[in-house]
Formats: sequence, C-alpha cells, structure tokens
Amino acid sequence: MFLAMNRFTIKNGQEEAFETVWRDRDTRLEDVPGFKSFHLMKGPQDEDNGTTLYASHTIWASRDDFVNWTKSEHFRQAHKNAGDNKGMYFGHPQFEGFEAVLDS
Repeated sequence: MFLAMNRFTIKNGQEEAFETVWRDRDTRLEDVPGFKSFHLMKGPQDEDNGTTLYASHTIWASRDDFVNWTKSEHFRQAHKNAGDNKGMYFGHPQFEGFEAVLDS
C-alpha cells in the first residue's frame, strides 16, 4: 500500500473556495488501476499566519500505481487548471509519500 499526501496552506477566508475546487474536480480516479481511496482533510487554523492547513491523500495498491497515475492523461486532466487558484494558497503544496510497513 502507498499513501500519497499533499499539504496545502490556504489563506483564511479562502477555505470554502478551496473546498469547492476539490469538490468540483473531475479526477476520474476510480478509473485508474491501483487507486483505493481519496480524502480531503481540514486541519487547524494558524491565526498568526492567517492560514488554514489542508491535506489531500490518496491510497494506492502500490507506489508504482501512484507513479503511473502521475504520468497519465487522467493526471494531466485533473491538474490542468491548478494554476488558476494561486491566490488562495500561502506557499506551494508539500508532497509526502508513504509506503506501508505494517498493515492489519
């Protein structure tokens, strides 16, 4: 199993717009070999920086399945408008990938 996670720091007041972007995306992930699940998680607000933390994560059967998706037309289509929403971000997304060591 492989977990692919991106952390997003979103400017306060942009949370609903950010969530709408994700809600309205046509990812077609369910059509991709090895895809298991997707979640968008909302974390704490940082009042000092005026931001809210989010994390998206997908679960894949393997790292190879994830890598293959990132090279696919599905990936390109799902991310084609990503630059349109730069004003809601505080910095760049941070990617983290994890392989299962224990699974029960």
